[in-house]
Amino acid sequence: MRSHPAEYELITPAGLDAVLRLMADEPGVWTPVAGGTEIMVQFSAGRLAPRRFVSVWGLPELRRMDENNGVLTIGGGCTFAQLRAHPAVQRHLPMLAKAASWTGSIANQNRATLAGNIVNASPAADSPPALLAYGAEVELISAAGTRRMPYAEFHLGYKKTALAANELLLAVHLPVGFEGWFQHARKTGARNAQAISKICVAAMGRLQGGRIAEVRIGMGAVAPTPLRLRQTEDILTGARIDTTWIDAPLIAEARRALVSEIAPIDDIRSTAEYRRMVAANLLEEFLRVFAASGLGA
Repeated sequence: MRSHPAEYELITPAGLDAVLRLMADEPGVWTPVAGGTEIMVQFSAGRLAPRRFVSVWGLPELRRMDENNGVLTIGGGCTFAQLRAHPAVQRHLPMLAKAASWTGSIANQNRATLAGNIVNASPAADSPPALLAYGAEVELISAAGTRRMPYAEFHLGYKKTALAANELLLAVHLPVGFEGWFQHARKTGARNAQAISKICVAAMGRLQGGRIAEVRIGMGAVAPTPLRLRQTEDILTGARIDTTWIDAPLIAEARRALVSEIAPIDDIRSTAEYRRMVAANLLEEFLRVFAASGLGA
């Protein structure tokens, strides 16, 4: 049964300052809402608890997207349609552009925002693996000012984040100096579109002198939070590969390391065993296409 509209309150203050004052005066009382895609799913299913919402949709401070000094700043209110179409995202951050193309339908992409995807804190969200691999920082804002932190420290547990009750996610900052890196993103789901991830991965690497000089691997839907697979990265860093050959023992060791780092569950979309197997297969796929690319070799 659907929820009843009379059980909710939605207000639209005049600007960002008014939103932040409201949230400072009554922390935890008002829930910020932008595109509302996740909220409407809960509302339609009758699972949305009565609450008070404050709209942040369209606030210009949250819709900026600019590149300065080797960093692309993306406002938290930018939609996935904006992300997938923006020339700087396509040029510098193709894994994020690809993740944006996976997120729901075209209609959803015109409403769903980057901040909403992050703050909703689903471990199966499409954008976090790319953000982790790129080494993103998040900028949070309240009436008291702003603070920045590595995105890798933002998720504290299942549906738990470092965002305080009086804060908004103002922007995401991403370095763009990845020339010569091989970038690879993949998602597995029940179908090719409008499907929640069974597993999603964003992996990138740089070869030098026939060895892996650096590698970064982000993965979603395999633990209570999105993961950066640092142990697996450590095993791969320095390994020798070329365009025609990759050591089978190296692949086996990397697969074992990945399985030890993830903690998948059985749920309606998949089983833990399936996720472990497919996650390892996706890692191996990345390594083989990375080696074949020859980038930086």
